[in-house]
Amino acid sequence: MRVKIILSVFLSIVAGISATAQDNLQDAQKVAAEAAMAIDQVPEPEKPKEPAAKYWKTSLQTKLDLGQTSLTNWAAGGYNTVSLKTFIDANANYAKDEMFWNNRLQLDYGFLYSADKPILQKSDDRIYLESKWGYQATKSLYYSANFSFKSQFSNSWEYKSSVPEGMDPDDPASWKDPASRTLKSGFLSPAYTNLALGLDYKPLKWLTVNFAPLTGGFVIVDDPLLRESYSQPLKKEWENTAKENLPKNESGAIDGNVYKSAKFEFGAQLKVDFKVNVNDNFAFSSQVVLFSDYLDKPQNLRVNWDNRIDWKVAKFFSFTIMTNLIYDDNVIIQTPDEAKAGTPGRQRIQFKESLSFGFVYTFASKNS
Repeated sequence: MRVKIILSVFLSIVAGISATAQDNLQDAQKVAAEAAMAIDQVPEPEKPKEPAAKYWKTSLQTKLDLGQTSLTNWAAGGYNTVSLKTFIDANANYAKDEMFWNNRLQLDYGFLYSADKPILQKSDDRIYLESKWGYQATKSLYYSANFSFKSQFSNSWEYKSSVPEGMDPDDPASWKDPASRTLKSGFLSPAYTNLALGLDYKPLKWLTVNFAPLTGGFVIVDDPLLRESYSQPLKKEWENTAKENLPKNESGAIDGNVYKSAKFEFGAQLKVDFKVNVNDNFAFSSQVVLFSDYLDKPQNLRVNWDNRIDWKVAKFFSFTIMTNLIYDDNVIIQTPDEAKAGTPGRQRIQFKESLSFGFVYTFASKNS
């Protein structure tokens, strides 16, 4: 009897323990399920966004050069002078995958005042726009299309050493008289535009060689007084007229209106660009352009060679040397001696050199 009682108690304890364990297990499972559901509902942390790709590089640089000379009781002689020159260089370059598009606009303008002539004389004047599109063909070779435009802002004059007899050298109007100066160029007189289709070869980072066997464009001379000097073709109605029979203007020269204002050219172009940045303060660039016109004396090459050295000597000041060499078989240049003797001019090598020191500032230089 006692054994049955003990066994009953033992079985009751075991049954109680088993029921409690089962309840605890169910509770544990319930808690685990609720925890899993809570974890699922927690939002995943956002992944950091990758920076947007930057395809454009833009910059705008300006330069201002000032010069002044003042003489008082200076035995060696000379004239008081003041000069001012400005330069703007704007760049907007795009590159994505195998394609690039480079754009550059350069503007130069300068003038000087000298006590020997009571007028402002222009010393620098240039508008140069270049836009090049390219698509990579091989590692160093690109298909390319290159557009360029060159001209100047205002009229350029060549002044004689003195005004003609009977005129007052202290009167600005005397120096503006046609007898005291000769017109050399003006806005769109001349202007050169061309579109060159070809190949870009970039064997080195600082060297680009562009060959464009298909290059077409226009030489524009808007001012009739300058058309003969730049060898513009005669209009259709005057093509068969001898030069001595062409109509003359009041000064006895050929009337410029018998010439066309624009001449079409089609030929081949070779352009070499060399640019080296030695460090953040010293840079050298050079560009040589050779052009042969298939339609007019292709053996006579037109040559343009520009060089520029920029040396930044302080944070906002730089020293610049520029040279420009031009040879164009279609440009006739008459010296003052030839004009005085009444003999015609001829083709000549044109060369210009300028040295300046002034204030330089970059308004923008960023990627976008």
